[in-house]
Amino acid sequence: MGAQKVAFHTLGCKLNQLETESIAQAFIAEAFEVVQWGEAADIYLVNTCTVTSMAEQKARRIIRKALKDNPASCVVATGCYAQLDPESLRAAVATVAEAFDSESGEILDRKRLFVVSGDDKAALLDLPRYLAETVCASASIRDALESWTNGEESAPSAADPLSRFRFDAADFSFHSRASLKIQDGCDNSCAYCRVRLARGKSVSLAADIVLSRLRELEGRGYSEAVLTGINVSRYFDAEAGLGFPGLIRLLLAGTARISLRISSTEPDGVDEDFADAVSDPRVRPHFHLSVQSGSDAILKRMRRRYRAEAVERAAVLLRTAKKDPFLACDLIAGFPGEGAEDFRDTLALCGRIGFAWIHAFPFSPRPGTEAMDMLPRIPERIAAERAEVLGALARSGHDAYAARWAGREVNAVAEAGKALAAEAAFPALSENYLKLLVRPLPDQERPHPGASIRCRIDAVLSASDMLDAELLEIFH
Repeated sequence: MGAQKVAFHTLGCKLNQLETESIAQAFIAEAFEVVQWGEAADIYLVNTCTVTSMAEQKARRIIRKALKDNPASCVVATGCYAQLDPESLRAAVATVAEAFDSESGEILDRKRLFVVSGDDKAALLDLPRYLAETVCASASIRDALESWTNGEESAPSAADPLSRFRFDAADFSFHSRASLKIQDGCDNSCAYCRVRLARGKSVSLAADIVLSRLRELEGRGYSEAVLTGINVSRYFDAEAGLGFPGLIRLLLAGTARISLRISSTEPDGVDEDFADAVSDPRVRPHFHLSVQSGSDAILKRMRRRYRAEAVERAAVLLRTAKKDPFLACDLIAGFPGEGAEDFRDTLALCGRIGFAWIHAFPFSPRPGTEAMDMLPRIPERIAAERAEVLGALARSGHDAYAARWAGREVNAVAEAGKALAAEAAFPALSENYLKLLVRPLPDQERPHPGASIRCRIDAVLSASDMLDAELLEIFH
């Protein structure tokens, strides 16, 4: 019998993506074969997200399809949705989770979906070894999974919060750039956020361990590492007395070559100390701010800790620290009580700052949050229209930013992906977060994914051009 096969699908944040990478490496270490999602596999693992109702709907749809298309396989669901609402997840896929004999119509397996809470996600790092030992002893994967999740042999347990830092991938199956988890959870009480309910209070990985892991990634040849967490602005090592800016300085001083990219940060986390720390050339000039609104009244209703002035101040500080950095943001359209004037305030803020990208999405009422019952509720049609306006602003902002870089040289990281056959061009991501198609010089071999390269931007595609089917396939 050949190697057992496992496929992964990740929804949500970069932290979820890193945790999936770590689980995948645990399976590879036990001689499982990791295959692409959609290919035949014995186990399909879905790392879910609960940030919006659409994310949960997508998770249910993906799980149903995997179960339906692969009647002899099992699905493991974990993540924030699995943490907060496991029963609704199970109920939504109950019938398709049963496998039937196509001729007799008899039920072959009543249970093929196994839900592992977000609290217990780290236990999935131990699952591959258990499966390798148990399945080799003639138990089926379904029976082994049932024994494991029921606690009969080796059960997941709600462990010390610091067990969440067991996710320590040294190799990456799905990304060319390395990621490093430094923080988890959030102490904010934002009215709309369900993720903080799933992830719990903020916890940080000790600075010396973060440095040790970064050194290992550098030693393995990675040219860049993304520092990830739910709220990295709240990173704090009490024993070392280091906040996030101090950690950045420690990591830079303790390594020689590897560059750092910050996954996302809160506007009020950007102060003079932070700006000074990220001014180092080895910190990538790309910053994503969790803004959410440009209206002070709406920010107050959201229970955000800052106002629009702080967002503008953060943008000024970052542009002082870096020359023309890529500034992006998150915005929620149609939050309860958001009037036309509030939305105009958001558009005005975006206009003054000139974001290179805006991730805008309509408000999604989430169970268990204060905003779930807030009034007045904005009609979905209006929220969607406002999100579309912000989407158009995102595309124009991206095009204006990219145009400024035409003819300039940038550092970049070579990405895995299909080459453009006509020119043998390969995908890469620039230091300032521009997606590139790089034409190699004559007789030059394509660099391996993750390699650092230097290139000049000869031409710029519009954001709309980037949606071209062929380009999407290359950058996928």
